[in-house]
Amino acid sequence: MLNLTSISAQACISIISVSLLFLLAAPTSHAATPPNIVVIMVDDLGYSDIGCYGGEIDTPNLDALAANGLRFSQFYNTAKCHSSRVSLLTGQYCLAAGNTKMNHAVTTAEVLGSSGYFTAMTGKWHLQQEPTDFGFDRYFGHLSGACNFFKGDKTFRLNGEPWTVPENDFYTTVADVDYALKFLKEARGTTKPWYLYVAFNAPHAPLHALPQDYAKYKGKYDSGWDAVRRSRVVKQKTQGILPKTLQPSPRPEHIPAWKDLEPWRQKYEANRMTTLAAMIDRVDQEVGRLVDDLKANDEFDNTMILFVSDNGACPYDRKAPLLDVEPTNGDVALPDSTGWAWARNTPFRYYKQNQFEGGISTPAIVHWPTGLKTKPGSITDEPAHLIDVMPTLVEITQSDFPSAWPNRDLRPISGTTLTPAFHGESLTRQQPIHLLFSGDRGLRDGDWKIVSFKSEPWELYNVKEDRTELNDIAAKHPQLVAKMVQKWTDMSRSILHASSATYAPVTPATATNTKVVHSNREWTKFDAAPPVSKNRHRSGSKKPIRARKNTELKVANGNLQLVFSGEDPGIAIDLRRESLPPGPYRISFELNGGTTSGGELFFTTDQKTTLPKGQRIPFEVSANGKWQNIAIDLQTNKSIQQLRLDVSDGPGNASIRQFRLTDASGNTLRQWTK
Repeated sequence: MLNLTSISAQACISIISVSLLFLLAAPTSHAATPPNIVVIMVDDLGYSDIGCYGGEIDTPNLDALAANGLRFSQFYNTAKCHSSRVSLLTGQYCLAAGNTKMNHAVTTAEVLGSSGYFTAMTGKWHLQQEPTDFGFDRYFGHLSGACNFFKGDKTFRLNGEPWTVPENDFYTTVADVDYALKFLKEARGTTKPWYLYVAFNAPHAPLHALPQDYAKYKGKYDSGWDAVRRSRVVKQKTQGILPKTLQPSPRPEHIPAWKDLEPWRQKYEANRMTTLAAMIDRVDQEVGRLVDDLKANDEFDNTMILFVSDNGACPYDRKAPLLDVEPTNGDVALPDSTGWAWARNTPFRYYKQNQFEGGISTPAIVHWPTGLKTKPGSITDEPAHLIDVMPTLVEITQSDFPSAWPNRDLRPISGTTLTPAFHGESLTRQQPIHLLFSGDRGLRDGDWKIVSFKSEPWELYNVKEDRTELNDIAAKHPQLVAKMVQKWTDMSRSILHASSATYAPVTPATATNTKVVHSNREWTKFDAAPPVSKNRHRSGSKKPIRARKNTELKVANGNLQLVFSGEDPGIAIDLRRESLPPGPYRISFELNGGTTSGGELFFTTDQKTTLPKGQRIPFEVSANGKWQNIAIDLQTNKSIQQLRLDVSDGPGNASIRQFRLTDASGNTLRQWTK
């Protein structure tokens, strides 16, 4: 039984309600043996970004989970990164749990761990302390809210200890699953059931994509956001995610028509969506690796997989445009786009941080062959929320929810179990769904929803009839609005324990402000002038050679002049867009300088392998102050993709001339210096 001492009467009622839900939810969805659990959260994913929710991005693995599982059409998040993570982990609204401290809550890892589960997490944390302080036996990832996908940051941890990001061959999304698979292997050795939480940082900015993923989507978005949104709506209606009668929200005033953009802006915007699509594609590929591992270990059928997003697509454009760049390494990144955020949140209005449907609606897929009793590929319209994850996991794992926890003052959870939906039945919710982030507010109560943009006048929508929030009917139903606002305020005070400033009255509606045009200074400024092109970053340009770490590169009199300031310096050459004929090849050049420890040439012959993986060829370096002729044969019958040349292992300098790639007959294929 739950401990009800020292808790208010209202809180007691809430706790009893939650307890009854656990006991009375019918029928129970647990399997003969305890199920394994995989919860996957992606970051800033738009409602329509994956194929099974209307998108054109290639997501076959997620689509397969949906085709054989259950999709929610009305699953809500909190519209913001950290608050959604708190709700997912605790079953509480963020403020009720104690915000990022979570000092008024227990986590799913703590509850399931106490029931005998092996618990592990990979990816983005974005809360205080570390996952290993909140019940996770194993953790790999970054504590920060975002990081460079190729270079990481200083907050990476492995099981509570600092972890240094490799300087090469690293991409965060891939690493998250690399370690997830390691943790699962360890879990299997314990014979315990296990709980895995994978929190991908993708597709959150900075926008970085692996080269092979980026290349896949080049040119795909040249048609622009108007065309993409139209096609997504058609697909959503065909899939049954949206009713055929639904009217999508129109393009807002702050986003111009694609055809009206200047050519440089179209090119730049298409590049941003190319990168986003590549990042989402990579998430799907990594989910596929995880699924393959479950199947190989005969765990797939009795593993409940839940896939969600922390908020809608992000509109905050916080960097100046970069032209003629390909963000396929850690040296250059693109910011988010308001225009594409609108398209990615099809068919809804607004974005991350807003409590309109575009900010809070997440794709939500449940796959669990042993536990789901719905027809494969079913869609439920039951409104659900991230706060519902905790009670669901408690029920299906038959765990005991604690009445107390060391050094924490626990508050009641607010979620309800999702298991009735697993049987095609309605959920039992004791309270409306409360929506709050900063000045953005909302309340979903049955078919009715009130919403306020940054404390502006309350708007009212009948979500059943008007899911895309096109017709604000607040003026027609003032009494209903007042009643719902009072519910929202009462919940803010008694359930969230929010400060009075948090639930201060919004701006009252008047004849002059009822149709206010919402705006935000961080949304894309489409009337900005084009920036200066930065060709030095562009893969496949006339200057494809880039300096690696600890290397300064200059070109003078047709020679490459290199200054090395630290260990492992060198240069890299990207040939993936060059369409070279198959090998064999020869690399030849003249070298003056370097170090006598010798040089190395690395090369790859496929799109997936990244340097320094691939083939390695060592060569001697005289480093005697004289020009040295070097010729290196590349014995391959495939087309070369990337080159890396190291002529030094530490500080120093070198000059390179007559640098060329030739075929077996001696014909010059590429020449980089005179």
